Amino acid sequence: MSDQNIQYATFANGCFWCTEAVFQRLKGVHDITSGFTGGKIKNPPYREVVMGRTGHAEAIQLTYDPETVDYKTLLYVFFSTHDPTTLNRQGYDVGEQYRSEIFYHNEEQKKLAESIIEELEADQVFEDKIVTKISKASVFYNAEDEHQNFYNNYTENRYCQLIIEPKLATLRKKFSHQLKSS
Repeated sequence: MSDQNIQYATFANGCFWCTEAVFQRLKGVHDITSGFTGGKIKNPPYREVVMGRTGHAEAIQLTYDPETVDYKTLLYVFFSTHDPTTLNRQGYDVGEQYRSEIFYHNEEQKKLAESIIEELEADQVFEDKIVTKISKASVFYNAEDEHQNFYNNYTENRYCQLIIEPKLATLRKKFSHQLKSS
C-alpha cells in the first residue's frame, strides 16, 4: 500500500474494544486506534468519557487501503456487528458515549453512509429504525495504552468472551472472504 492510497475511517458503535477487534480482522485495514471523538473538551480521559461527562463517543479510527477493502464494505461490517437501532446504548453499555455514529472524512463517505442507511431501512434489515448519526469527523483523541489492542491482549477476559466473541462470530459468518489469514 502506498501512502497515496491510505484512507481514514472513524466509527463509534459501542465499546471501542469490540469495534477494534472486529475491524482488525479485515483485509486492507491497517492501523486502528481506540479513542474518543465528537465531544466538547480537549484530551478527554477515559474515566470522564465513560461517566458521560464529555459528550465524546468511544470510537475507533483506522486506516485502510481502498484497493483491498472499500468503504462500503466497512459500512456493512459496521452495521452487521452492532445494533444501530438503540439510542445511546449497546448491550449493557448505556450512555451517549456508546452511541452509534459514523464520522465521515469526505463527502463520498457521507453519501455512502446515507445510502447504506437508506438501503438497510428500505430492506427492513432491522425491526426498528436505525438511529446511527452521521457527522463530520473532528479531532480524534487516542485512548490510553491499556485500551489499545484490548481483545488480542486479553482474549480470555470474561468481557472479551461474552461480548466481543459473538461479534467476531458474526464477522466470520458474514464476511469470511474479507478476513485476514491468521
